[in-house]
Amino acid sequence: MKALKSIMLCAALLGAYGQAQAADQFVALPSYRVGAYAAGGSGFYGGAIDYFNLVNANGGINGVKILWEECETEYNPSRGIECYERLKTKNGGATLVEPLSTGIAYGILDRVGVDKIPMTMLGYGRSDAANGRVFPYIFPLITSYWNQAAGMIKYLADKDGGYAKLKGKKIAYLYHDSPFGKEPLPVLEALAKQHGFELLKIAVAPPGNEQQSQWLQIRQANPDHVILWGWGVMNSVAIKTAQRNGFPREKMLGVWWAGSEEDTIPSGDAAKGYTAMTFNTPGHYPLIDEIRKKVYGAGKGNLAEQSRIGSVYHMRGMTMGILWTEAIRTAQEKYGKGKVMTGEQIRWGLENLDINEARQKALGVFGMFPTVKTSCDDHEGSGAVKVQQWDGSKWVAITPNWIVGDKALTRKLLEESSLAYAAEKKITPACMK
Repeated sequence: MKALKSIMLCAALLGAYGQAQAADQFVALPSYRVGAYAAGGSGFYGGAIDYFNLVNANGGINGVKILWEECETEYNPSRGIECYERLKTKNGGATLVEPLSTGIAYGILDRVGVDKIPMTMLGYGRSDAANGRVFPYIFPLITSYWNQAAGMIKYLADKDGGYAKLKGKKIAYLYHDSPFGKEPLPVLEALAKQHGFELLKIAVAPPGNEQQSQWLQIRQANPDHVILWGWGVMNSVAIKTAQRNGFPREKMLGVWWAGSEEDTIPSGDAAKGYTAMTFNTPGHYPLIDEIRKKVYGAGKGNLAEQSRIGSVYHMRGMTMGILWTEAIRTAQEKYGKGKVMTGEQIRWGLENLDINEARQKALGVFGMFPTVKTSCDDHEGSGAVKVQQWDGSKWVAITPNWIVGDKALTRKLLEESSLAYAAEKKITPACMK
C-alpha cells in the first residue's frame, strides 16, 4: 500500500506543471501507470504530457500555459470516479478530462455535463455520444468503437472481394469481457445480419491471462477471421495462443488497443504478420523531432524509456494533446486570445474543431491522424481508420488511404441509441450556443 501511494505521489509530481498561476489552463488527467494496463496508460499520458511540455516551452497557447495533475486510477471505474471528483475543483476548476477507460467514462458521463467539464474519449467509450444534441459535453474524438467495427468489416470484406463474399462466412469476435469489449456489439450484430456472416462471440475474463478454452472454441469453429478486441496482457496471450493452436496471425485483426508495440514485442515471432486497426499512421513526423529536442533535450520528458518516443501509445497521447490544445486555441479565437478558457468555452472549441491538412502540416503531423472537423451533430469529427501490420520489428500501415465503414448504419444506430438515452434522462435534444 505504501509503495502504491509513493507511485501515485510521484506520478502527481511528474504530471504537474509547476505552480498554478493566474494564466494557467488547468486540465485533469485521471491516469493509470500501475496495474495490468500500465503500459497503455503510461504511453498515452506520457505522450499527452510531452506535448503539453512542448506547448509550454514554446510560450503556451497565445501565452496561456497548461497546468495538469494526474491521479492514479489503475483503470478501475470506482477509483476513476474518485479521481475525477478529487481533481475537478483543483486550481480553480478543471476544464478538460480524459480517463482513457470506457468503464470510467461511463461512470462520470452524467457528472461532466453538470460540472460543465468537457470529456474526451479518444477512440473509445460510448459511441452514441457523438450526438452533441444529447451529449453536449462528451467528445468521442476522431473515431468511435462503432465506426471502428464498421471499418473492420469493410476491410475484411474488401480483403475477401466485397461485402457479398462475406455471406456464409464465420467471424469470431474474441473480446475483453467488460464495457469496452461489449461496446461494438450492436454494429457487429447489425452488419452480420445485413451481410449474412455468422458472428461467434467469445468472451475473455479480464485481464486475459488464460485463453486456452476460448482458442479451443475457435479451432473447432475454424472461422474465416478473428477480431481480437483485447486490452493489456490479453493481447499478447491471444497472439501466442493462436500460434500454439495453429491459427494464422494473418487471419487476425485487432482493435487499436491490441495494436501497440507492448502487444507484439512480448509475443516474439508469433506476432509477425499480425494486423490491427489504428487511427494513427505509424512513421516519423517533425513533431517527434521537436519533442526529442525541446522536451527530452531539456530533461522534461515524461517517458522513462526514450525508446518509446513515437510508439503507438505515445503517438496517441500526442494526438490527444494536439486536439486539446487546438480546442483551447479555437475557443480563444471566439472568447479572447491569451485568456484562460472555462470548461463551457472549451466545450465550444471542441465542437468547432477544424484540423485540416494545412493545420496538420503547420503542427508537423501531416497524415499522422485523419483530418478532424466537429459540429453539434458530430462530436467525433472523422470516423476514419487504417490497418497496420507488425513486420517483426515495427508497425507498417498496409492501407495507404483512410477507411470509412458503413457510416449510414452507425449514424442510424447512434441516433436511435442517443435519443433513447435522451428520453430516459428527460433530455430535450438541442445544440448548445
